Amino acid sequence: MIYDLIIIGGGPGGVAAGIYAARKKMKSVLITDSFGGQSLNSAGIENWIGTKAISGFDLAKNLEEHLRSQAGIEIVAPDMVTKIEKKDVGIPNGGFLVTTQSGKTFETKYVLVTAGSRRKRLGVPGEDAFDGKGVVFCTTCDAPLFEGKTVAVVGGGNSALESVLDLIPYASKIYLIVRSNVLKGDPVSQEKVKTHPQVTIMWNTVIEEIRGDKFVTGVRYKDTQTGESKELALDGVFVEVGLTPNSDFTKGLLETEQYGHIHVDHQTQATSQPGIWAAGDVTDGLYQQNNISVGDSIKAVLNIYDKIKTG
Repeated sequence: MIYDLIIIGGGPGGVAAGIYAARKKMKSVLITDSFGGQSLNSAGIENWIGTKAISGFDLAKNLEEHLRSQAGIEIVAPDMVTKIEKKDVGIPNGGFLVTTQSGKTFETKYVLVTAGSRRKRLGVPGEDAFDGKGVVFCTTCDAPLFEGKTVAVVGGGNSALESVLDLIPYASKIYLIVRSNVLKGDPVSQEKVKTHPQVTIMWNTVIEEIRGDKFVTGVRYKDTQTGESKELALDGVFVEVGLTPNSDFTKGLLETEQYGHIHVDHQTQATSQPGIWAAGDVTDGLYQQNNISVGDSIKAVLNIYDKIKTG
């Protein structure tokens, strides 16, 4: 079977693309390891348009239910795409062969990559050794384990601020460790963090090492203004230093910027490779938001549909 479209990813963008593809009666398949994308780790989402507040878990459930209610789209989950190769399927652009981690293969005329991103790591000694033993990458999952403890959140963006707010009901003391002298998150969240008595912000600070025995006991950090290294006793370190695009499987096929974000034409979401589109956090779009991912994915599907109509 040759599909019209393969959609890679099950976040808000991928699901929106799947729904629109189904409604346009395109022969499509969506492949994803899970639904919800990065939102799955959020305790509360308050900027999902049309909904005052929703948890990441509930958003993911709603997305999956909405997609599965559509007739005419095939869903392959859980699975992950590991390779895209050019293949002649009898259309002007040739088409593609898509391979998954489980060994499945799919022939398709067009591809839409909405694979999202994954969390970056600090890359310091002790991070891997104490992963799951005090080093944490999901506040929503593990904040309750730090009841009455002293913790640090590393980062200065929205995800770091949200982690601090998630931890306030549990941790007795929270250090927010920021590499620069500014926060980059939403002003409302910044104000809550800056004024909360449980929170101390450590500006111009980088972690050099995470230390511990069986579990984390502290960190060695450096003041980048003075160059002085010091130690800080901690029970946990929450790493929130940004995201890396899930574009590895497109290497050598699509043009990306230095960090791996896929270059797209922002009018159509087309990539450098004819027949492949991309949308959401995996691209070089200026802003990374659920609502933007949805809009860009729909834009891509409509452009793909135009290609199908014109042959």
